[in-house]
Amino acid sequence: MRYKNLLLVVLAVIFCLAMAASSPAQEKSLAATPPMGWNSWNHFAEKVDARTIREQADAMVASGMKDAGYVYINIDDTWEDKRDAQGNIQPNEKFRDIKALADYVHGKGLKLGIYSSPGPKTCAGFEGSLGHEEQDAQSYANWGIDYLKYDWCQSNRSVEDMKAAYTKMRDALKKTGRPIVFSLCQYGLGNVWEWGASVGGNLWRTTGDIEDNYESMAKIGFGQSGHEKYAGPGHWNDPDMLEVGNGGMNEDEYRTHFSLWCLLAAPLMAGNDLSKMTPYTQDMLTNREVLAVDQDALGKQGYPVVQEGPFEVWMKPMADGSTVVGLFNRSKEADKMTVNFSHIGVTGEAAIRDLWLKKDLGRFREKYNAYVPGHGVVLVRIKAN
Repeated sequence: MRYKNLLLVVLAVIFCLAMAASSPAQEKSLAATPPMGWNSWNHFAEKVDARTIREQADAMVASGMKDAGYVYINIDDTWEDKRDAQGNIQPNEKFRDIKALADYVHGKGLKLGIYSSPGPKTCAGFEGSLGHEEQDAQSYANWGIDYLKYDWCQSNRSVEDMKAAYTKMRDALKKTGRPIVFSLCQYGLGNVWEWGASVGGNLWRTTGDIEDNYESMAKIGFGQSGHEKYAGPGHWNDPDMLEVGNGGMNEDEYRTHFSLWCLLAAPLMAGNDLSKMTPYTQDMLTNREVLAVDQDALGKQGYPVVQEGPFEVWMKPMADGSTVVGLFNRSKEADKMTVNFSHIGVTGEAAIRDLWLKKDLGRFREKYNAYVPGHGVVLVRIKAN
């Protein structure tokens, strides 16, 4: 009996060591590239319900977005009801059975995300997770949730309060044993990019809410310069969800929006009605060559190499040794722009491919010129010999 007990102890120690050894790899593999999916808030806001979620999941598959790499269908605020007598959070009449909804989404080969707040109330005034972190995390795991957007929704609290609140939910999620992507949403307060990974964030908002207009998008997107050293596999800067297809910008402006987010290695959460996309929107969101910029295994966030008046040239190093360059014209009129190879570390001759046109442009030496539409972009991959 003594030897049997000793054997059990040895096996338990081996199991614990194995779990400890595998944990970092598991954490790194979660959001190894920027998460791609859809979120309900930008288009549906408080009107979201279970039927909408099913329709968006159907459309994600039918449109080719799933095949292009989009996987998360995320419910934002307003799904929550009160808690039961034991303190367990309940979905309201718009959702009722989130486990059944998760099963439906999983049956499509997709994953389901949900929303909460570390405060007593969410931003829309629904039930938050304060004091119920472990209960809520376990409810999410029981339902089959794969992604949590955790929205600060509070004022007059310190950065240390934020760190403690996010750490508490990180630990609660980890305790469930279910892999759940952890999205910190607190609008860049306290320079979250400097500490977001340390409290378990797989991504963290760096800005206030985006609006569906060029001015808002450009201010947020071009304002990401300087954050690049904090991004990488498993932990990403998040300049907010996509507005592509919601109607507030023209085609060139949406192409700028999408190109910039991909250069930034940003999470790509579509925010439009996937069931009513124009061919242009669908083609943009599923352009494999542009998506490959965002999803590149090297995990580097792009940054500007030229900022002269309304003209900006951004670059992103890629795993295959090439460089993706975006020539952005922030003026309202079309103009000629140039990328000098010396600015991006390329010497000699290089092959250039236009990623939106999906066309090889030929070989160039020292520089490349292009006419860029007003509020538009030319996105190219440059590969030296």
